[in-house]
Amino acid sequence: MMQFGLIGLGSGAAAALLFASLSSGTPLSVPLAYLAPLPLMIAALGWSHWAALIGALAGGLAIWLLFGTLFFIAFFAGIGLPGWWLGYLAMLARPVGANGAASLEWYPPGRLVVWAAALGCALIVLTVLVMGGDNDAFREAMRAALREVFRVAATESGASGPAALRDPDRFIDVLIIVIPPATAVMATLTNALNLWLAGRIVKFSGRLTRPWPNIPEMTFPPLTAAALALAIALSFLDGMIGVLAGITSAGLLIAYGLLGFAVLHVVTRNLAARAFVLGGVYAAVLIFGWPVLIMCLTGLADQIFNFRARAALRRGPPTST
Repeated sequence: MMQFGLIGLGSGAAAALLFASLSSGTPLSVPLAYLAPLPLMIAALGWSHWAALIGALAGGLAIWLLFGTLFFIAFFAGIGLPGWWLGYLAMLARPVGANGAASLEWYPPGRLVVWAAALGCALIVLTVLVMGGDNDAFREAMRAALREVFRVAATESGASGPAALRDPDRFIDVLIIVIPPATAVMATLTNALNLWLAGRIVKFSGRLTRPWPNIPEMTFPPLTAAALALAIALSFLDGMIGVLAGITSAGLLIAYGLLGFAVLHVVTRNLAARAFVLGGVYAAVLIFGWPVLIMCLTGLADQIFNFRARAALRRGPPTST
């Protein structure tokens, strides 16, 4: 238990430092803050979820002492809770089998991705509710915050800066609509990618006790598509319900984008130009952004048409050597 406590304190200190780097205001602080859950996830996967929980509480306490209650809530909701909970779930296993041939069934990767989306959406929903209890209050709070951001940027750039910085009102209304779902997307990706990176690090160190999951074969719970459909329908409503539903839609949709990449990895097996196809798709998503919508639709369509099973049937059974 002493070892778990020391590992937890170390991971909490690292997570708090990465999160606190945002106070420096430098461009490098943003990617460092995105990596803040990583030490907690490493502690959970390599040692115990208790170590990650100690780290989340210790890091949150440090943030509270340095920056106050609001930053503590942001740290624990956005860093501590996802880092501990996803690490805990990833190491869950149950015995399966009978007649003396029992083995362990580990928590499936598809459910971990859905949890990553749920936690990311919950963080942004909480942020929106803190900023304003209704849609008008939220929009006014966002408008005031964005005007301050544009004012500071215009001051730093001077008269030679872009015209958008000197006359930002025409952009602010668009940003108020775009920012909440966009941050939900980033939160979902941050949770999922940090968990993957933590798993690779712990596996490389030799401390990962669970077998590496077959990520390309992951599947989502059947109700996930129904939840996404309901969220998309509610997002067309006016008021706070529409805003919160839009956040949920964005988080779940990008989770299906990750599923779409899993489908792509499976259906391109045995393809001579596989490396070129995968590289081209990843490059297109990173450069242009919008092709990720195609991957989201691919992930959704796979739940109906089961592209991966069809591709396996075309390839046929593996040949013996």
